[in-house]
Amino acid sequence: MADKKTVIVTQVGSPIGREKDQRATLVGLGLNKLHRTRELEDTPAVRGMIAKVAHLVRVENEG
Repeated sequence: MADKKTVIVTQVGSPIGREKDQRATLVGLGLNKLHRTRELEDTPAVRGMIAKVAHLVRVENEG
């Protein structure tokens, strides 16, 4: 069985003053405090969420 690809996402921007849906997207990714990091499965849904808040997060180990 092949290993599932993952992507590491770290929150680097504050959601203060942003649209409510952007804050909800961060919470959906498991991020709600600065510098919090999550390792997530690399799926199209997760990629779409990352794209929506790309200005607030840093993505590592993608590929």
